[in-house]
Amino acid sequence: MNTEDNKIALRGELALVVMVVLNSMGVLLMLHSGSGISAISSVPYAFQLVFPKLTLGTWTYIFQGFLVLILMVLSHRFVPAYLFSFVVGFVFGELMDLEEPFIDQLPLSIPLRVFYFVLSYLILCFGIALGNRCHLPITPTDLFPRELSHLIQKPYARVKITFDLTCLATTAVITMVGLGHIQGLGIGTVVAACTMGKGISLIGSLLDKRFVFHSVLSKRSSVN
Repeated sequence: MNTEDNKIALRGELALVVMVVLNSMGVLLMLHSGSGISAISSVPYAFQLVFPKLTLGTWTYIFQGFLVLILMVLSHRFVPAYLFSFVVGFVFGELMDLEEPFIDQLPLSIPLRVFYFVLSYLILCFGIALGNRCHLPITPTDLFPRELSHLIQKPYARVKITFDLTCLATTAVITMVGLGHIQGLGIGTVVAACTMGKGISLIGSLLDKRFVFHSVLSKRSSVN
């Protein structure tokens, strides 16, 4: 369906499903590339390395629940949509556990590692940009910088980059204390953390030129 300004109208609910599937795959693909895990998943990955009795997916939604709690404290109010975000985060974590055996079977070589990293970077940028426009609660790791940028009145790209770098610093501390050395962080992790905020904004602006998203919560949501 086309709108009056010739933009294609898409359902936010569909965008949310695509985002969750793509981003869970993107996180695992970046890790498989050997360039380091994505910043948003580096903290649960560090906990999984130090406390391996729980899976990466389980640590992911524990971490996401913590982010939801922080957002409610900063908002000084109970926000029901944040709880749904935790549900989305739970599905995200379960998908990671489901997809991980398949991603681990992908062949590895230096050219393929580079390809996997570039592909995972683009997948994550596209997925997060899509989620930011779906007018629905998204995974807490993506919701956190989006909502925080509103709360503190700062540009999304700046907040996203700061959040990612904070995740990397936290990961370094956790693995250093728990394992005696830093693990999980590679050159790809740092590159992604320093540039992904701008990449998401760029892809988001391209989406805004061609598409408009509507959901059951559209009237109460705003697009970044």
